[in-house]
Amino acid sequence: MRNPFAGERMTKADVVAGVPGAIAGVPDGMASGLLAGVSPVQGLYASMAGRFFGGFSTSTRLMVVTTTSASALAAGSALSEISPADRSAALVLLTLFAGVAMVVAAALRLGRYTRFVSHSVMTGFLLGIAANIVFGQLPSLLGAPSEGSVAGMKALHVVLHPRQIDWRSAVVGVLAIVLMVAVARTRFKTVSSLAGLVVPTAVVLAFGWDGVATVADAGDIPTGFPLPHLPDFSVLSPSLITGALAVTVIVLVQGAGVAESAPNPDGSRGRVDRDFTAQGIGNICSALWRGMPVGGSVGQTAINTAAGGRTRWSGMWSGLWILVILVALTALVGKVPMPTLAAILIVAAVGSMNLDRVLAIWSSGTISRTALGVTFVATLLLPVTAAVGVGVGISLLLQLNQEAMDLRVVRLRVHDGHLVEAKLPARLTDDEIVILDVYGSLFYAGARTLQTQLPDPTGARDPVVILRLRGRTSVSATFLHVITDYARRLDAVGGRLYLSGVDPHVRAVWSDELLAGMGVRIEFFPATRTLGESTLAAYADAEIRVDRQQHGS
Repeated sequence: MRNPFAGERMTKADVVAGVPGAIAGVPDGMASGLLAGVSPVQGLYASMAGRFFGGFSTSTRLMVVTTTSASALAAGSALSEISPADRSAALVLLTLFAGVAMVVAAALRLGRYTRFVSHSVMTGFLLGIAANIVFGQLPSLLGAPSEGSVAGMKALHVVLHPRQIDWRSAVVGVLAIVLMVAVARTRFKTVSSLAGLVVPTAVVLAFGWDGVATVADAGDIPTGFPLPHLPDFSVLSPSLITGALAVTVIVLVQGAGVAESAPNPDGSRGRVDRDFTAQGIGNICSALWRGMPVGGSVGQTAINTAAGGRTRWSGMWSGLWILVILVALTALVGKVPMPTLAAILIVAAVGSMNLDRVLAIWSSGTISRTALGVTFVATLLLPVTAAVGVGVGISLLLQLNQEAMDLRVVRLRVHDGHLVEAKLPARLTDDEIVILDVYGSLFYAGARTLQTQLPDPTGARDPVVILRLRGRTSVSATFLHVITDYARRLDAVGGRLYLSGVDPHVRAVWSDELLAGMGVRIEFFPATRTLGESTLAAYADAEIRVDRQQHGS
């Protein structure tokens, strides 16, 4: 196995770059714990373990593997039916299974399939996640009780019952938002989350506002150096398995996006499957340190890059610095007010809403708008695990629809030894030789679309159709069915189907024995290194056939 550190010598810049990453990671990690419905400390453990252990093997060297809002919300959704007493242990087990699933995905080289999740679907999903975070954190921000099965209903309950708002919590939460927005507009923007965490905490302590909920209220906070622990398998349930798979899909697709946004400094391309492995290792180690799901973070990777990180060591050092902060300041962590963490989540969620991207998708046509809108609504109204399934399903339907819509059949005429495109005839005529070329996928829906566009041989006598298959290295069973059916229709009127530019793998699958068993006769002309050579050879053979038919009659 290739050494992931080959050619990467740790520098002083990496050590220094890890400091702002850790400062920004502490409040983000705690907020993610709140979002998942567990102690914020589990978010800190995840930020520490994910950054350090996940950074060992990423091919995208500046990628920071840490907590993300989408994975935290998905994990929290999977834990919704678990009792509060078991939720922490269940989250750890979910994180372990997600990590294992990511490593398996890397071993099976499933990275190429992330491209099948459409941009419209992913944008709608992330937009829905952001909206859910804003709605869901409004009660914590204002210190108000909430009711409702979805985040939007909880927010509506708060708005309709303003007298239940705790004004002290509201002051703390709003102050945190104002500070973060203000500091983010200065050159100290990398510490904006820290400012929104520290100053409101100081206000609560100074005024003695004991009624404001704090991190300590969420459960006991372990002290000292964190040590690894084995997960508790007694809390295993089907919802944990489905939740882990949903988290896996979210993390892997987001991680592929991070690789695109943070290319390696030396210009080398990241390898998706290797990044899968790195994120899987990060999750397994996060689980061993009682953490929560982690993945490649766009925001934290951007901070790492802006802070001057040069190698993978910068992200790993941010994890070590978080460990130092965690050990040294454990007592202070418990005093952090919950409204500040809600404020951090709300500001991050609003900041992630890229309206320009939404407008671009909306102007791209009905299909893109439908995918965006359906996924967004599904994310608002359904559990995140179900919304992920809807998103994946829509992506597959869009892919099949695109294959069918993009397929185009053209006629090729022979002119001075060259093939020239011409208008496709709707019907064949007597003794006619028609060369067809196909643009688009011939799998599934594409094959069915081809079937509707093939010229109709009904009523013609002895026609020949040459279908060019140059570049088709594999074919589907649906395409075989379409081709054999068309060959029978041609044979019924004395015609013949020729296939030119045939790849050896396709010819091996479509053996003479297979076609004879199906009662089909097809002429094959293998592909050569010269473009159009096999098609011209098929055309010459077809001319001889037609000439014989004419003289024979």
